Amino acid sequence: MKKLAAPIGLGLILSACASIGAQDTENMLAAAQFNMKIADTPAKLANLKAMPQNRLVPHVKNGKNFYVYADAAGCQCVYVGNEAAYQNYQQMRIAKNIASDQLMAAEMNQQAMMDWGAWGPWGPGFY
Repeated sequence: MKKLAAPIGLGLILSACASIGAQDTENMLAAAQFNMKIADTPAKLANLKAMPQNRLVPHVKNGKNFYVYADAAGCQCVYVGNEAAYQNYQQMRIAKNIASDQLMAAEMNQQAMMDWGAWGPWGPGFY
């Protein structure tokens, strides 16, 4: 039983991280003016499940570019956006990545400024 606990726990953690990532993406898609469409019939749900999941996929309809994000496991919906919504989403992703990078750099700078020597020897293998 103990041998199964670690893989099951890891699986639960990874699925939680995936759903957090999907929720974050869906929030950004909504903010970027993508339209959410619920799969409210069995036919729509079957079609939704056949789509690539949890990633933006380009689609051309009547000569215009659209972008579709399907989430059958989470919201059982699709997000559909035009070119302008897609550009909004991309700008939001870039801004989020820059903010994450800046936060990481600030944390690293704070760590570098710590006087770790004040704590004395840490034992073999530490400085």
